[in-house]
Amino acid sequence: MRAAIFLLSAAIGLLVAKVTLDGMSIDASSFIAVVVTFAVLQSVLAPFFARATARNAPALLGATGLISTFVALLVADLISDGLTITGVDTWLLATLIVWITTMLATLLLPIIVVKLGIEIARERRSS
Repeated sequence: MRAAIFLLSAAIGLLVAKVTLDGMSIDASSFIAVVVTFAVLQSVLAPFFARATARNAPALLGATGLISTFVALLVADLISDGLTITGVDTWLLATLIVWITTMLATLLLPIIVVKLGIEIARERRSS
């Protein structure tokens, strides 16, 4: 369930950035590959950057999410033909939008899933 929520939050984050920014595009036929690539990179890079930052630059610990999001976007852009980000401003805004959106989605999606589960369970009991 956690992996599904993480993938869905990555998909939402990438879609919000794509819709918001003219300098960002995601090829529809490559969307799932881009999401999986980004999500896997993000899940590997975030703990790595957190450990490295905690050891070497504790003042930057709060920025590890932004850094790992930027690097995951960069690598996904480099290895995928389906993701294109152009312009420094687009790179900065894409990083910020994807980071904020995935963070919010990761927090809110479990609440939504639990509420839906409770509603489904109540409907089954009443029928």
